[in-house]
Amino acid sequence: MSNSEIYKKTLTFSLRRLLFSVICVVTIVALSTIGFLIVEKMYDKGLVGLAIGLVLGIIIVAVISHFFAYALSAGQIAMMTRGVTEGTLPEDVYGEGKRMVKERFLTVAIFYAATRAIKGIFNQIGRLITGAGKAIGGDTGEGIANAINIGIQVVIGFLSDCCLGWVFYWSDKSAFKATLQGAGVFFKNGKALLRNLGRIFGMGIASLLLIGGAFTGIGYLIFSNFPAAFQRIADEVVNMAAKDGSSVPEWFTNPQNLALVAAIILGFILWNIIHGTFVRPFILVGVLRNYMEAGLANLPSESDMNELAKKSPKFAKLQEKGDF
Repeated sequence: MSNSEIYKKTLTFSLRRLLFSVICVVTIVALSTIGFLIVEKMYDKGLVGLAIGLVLGIIIVAVISHFFAYALSAGQIAMMTRGVTEGTLPEDVYGEGKRMVKERFLTVAIFYAATRAIKGIFNQIGRLITGAGKAIGGDTGEGIANAINIGIQVVIGFLSDCCLGWVFYWSDKSAFKATLQGAGVFFKNGKALLRNLGRIFGMGIASLLLIGGAFTGIGYLIFSNFPAAFQRIADEVVNMAAKDGSSVPEWFTNPQNLALVAAIILGFILWNIIHGTFVRPFILVGVLRNYMEAGLANLPSESDMNELAKKSPKFAKLQEKGDF
């Protein structure tokens, strides 16, 4: 199966995640609005009510998505892995993916626990890389280090998904051992997998500019029609700052500027949803194919795992626990 065929067949998971994301955004916006209106009417402090509603909405969404979103992501990755390794997918892709996640629920839970450790390992290695940027010194070196770190975080996100695919493929291994081996695959075949970087960052930046920019523009056209509401928010911020003996930059007191900030935030949120729903899965299919092909053709040996352990004390501890 081609990458496009696998992407289309597994898009059902993305569409369900999109619906879930929309519900989450509506929930957060609704609770924030309700909080603003209630507290504004009762105590004339709408900004405080907005913050309370926002925090409450984020907590509720975070708790629900922790389970539901993970299950959808795991099911999609399981089916993508089958598509790139076996070249075929069942008719009922969603049902099969859900079945696999349900049957291996404990495996997936262990994977996510192990992945947090894997992220720590690659962050540890990443700090060695960013150290080269900081060695340059000054703002330039710091900027290079920060840019490298952002790139590493993006790559680690894809690494985590690929590791989950590796776990599903090696169903006869424990999730813990398979996850560590998946990290070893990335470490051993890093150079071969570098060709994914152009796809990851190129398509990511393009979608941010096109999708995020479009929604930011639309949001600003809408928000700029409500200057009174943003002026009220600016006034409350100024009053709260005055009570603390501090001041607010003049730029922040302009309701049009606040409308632009709100539009940028909205644009980023909606871009994140659209990108995660449609663009990132398309990128992931190609990355996962390269990862699985490289890993299966060049499995990490015991010496490779030991070499990774030398570079990461965290991996060394997990390696001992995993009894490699």
